[in-house]
Amino acid sequence: MTSDRIPWQQDTIIHHSQRLLHSYHHWTGHHLFDRNCERAELAELLFTAPFVLVSHGTEPDPIFNYGNRKALQLWEISWEEFTQMPSRKSAPEIVKQERASLLSEAATEGFSSNYSGIRISSTGKQFYIEDTSLWNVLDEQNQRRGQAAMFSKWTYI
Repeated sequence: MTSDRIPWQQDTIIHHSQRLLHSYHHWTGHHLFDRNCERAELAELLFTAPFVLVSHGTEPDPIFNYGNRKALQLWEISWEEFTQMPSRKSAPEIVKQERASLLSEAATEGFSSNYSGIRISSTGKQFYIEDTSLWNVLDEQNQRRGQAAMFSKWTYI
């Protein structure tokens, strides 16, 4: 993003945050936050949340299109770099098939939970994520626009 504004202040990210929250509720029946907040306030809450939340699009080699502050810290990367990175680069080569299977399952079912696996930061640090939820991100017509993942437990290995 070329704007000087913090990511969650950008109109496209405010809109995408709404999709993330709507989609999570669609698949789980639960809300991450009080839905009575203003859209920009919800986007800020999501970006500053105490859990990791990432999403990627539907490109043939999906590119991350969102990472909240915890995600950017964990992957040791800037917003600009993260949102240009293929999501496959978030996992070491050895677990790519496992990751692909998980993404395929979630794409078919809409939602998957309790995933655990190894990921790798931009500086090469590996970490083990636990209790990960993965869901399809839907647009306003309930068409699939990508996938999101959320977790709050990780350990550096």
